[in-house]
Amino acid sequence: MVTRISINVLRSARVRREEDVGPWFPEPLLADPYEDPERSAELADSLSMAALLLLERLSPLERAVFVLREVFDFGFPEVASAVGRSEAACPQLAVRARRHVNEGRARFEAGLREREELAMRFFGAFREGDVEGLRDLPAADVQLVADSGGKAPQWARGFFGADAVSRVLTTLLPPFARIGGLVEPHRVNGRPGAVFRGRDGRVLNTWTLDILDGRIQTIRTVSNPDKLGHVGPVADAWAVLRETQQARRAAG
Repeated sequence: MVTRISINVLRSARVRREEDVGPWFPEPLLADPYEDPERSAELADSLSMAALLLLERLSPLERAVFVLREVFDFGFPEVASAVGRSEAACPQLAVRARRHVNEGRARFEAGLREREELAMRFFGAFREGDVEGLRDLPAADVQLVADSGGKAPQWARGFFGADAVSRVLTTLLPPFARIGGLVEPHRVNGRPGAVFRGRDGRVLNTWTLDILDGRIQTIRTVSNPDKLGHVGPVADAWAVLRETQQARRAAG
């Protein structure tokens, strides 16, 4: 019953996503419910941003079978009972889902420690207003994309290439400093990331980094307030924008 409800939720989520404005990313997940380190590593890989995006390509039924089988290690009799399909059909669904995921999965080669060290350098540079530090870390073909769902300020499009992304990042530094912004590094959906907060601790957005060959390949931000409530109290992004604009005018 729980799985069938989940499938219905996934279907309705897809409808809501089609109504969103601009790029769509999964909700940022910060916590790992498993205490066992080996199990935590497995779950982090399964729930990485790349994996979550790839899972969205599956049908709700394929996704349910994949998660029950690959993440929670259910046997096929249990999977069949949960999704309401025959036991003979479930292995085929699992194979098809795994093939779709493997075909599109990005191969991020950097080790966990290397990725997290680079992420700490990146977010530290942002926190300290280190322009050169921000310019040194992105790859030549880096991209910066945002999911606001049309409910928070966002760029009209994504930014591509080191020069364009570096310009955007350096442009963000002064207003972020004016509002007393805070950067909290976290693992977000199994990837190096951070929660950005205002001076009052309210959540502005989350950032997630895809890192390959010692360089940042993709920066994804989520500022849609509907996706941030579980992280903490959410800031009024439009009010924050007005505050930064007023501070800029006052500074002349």
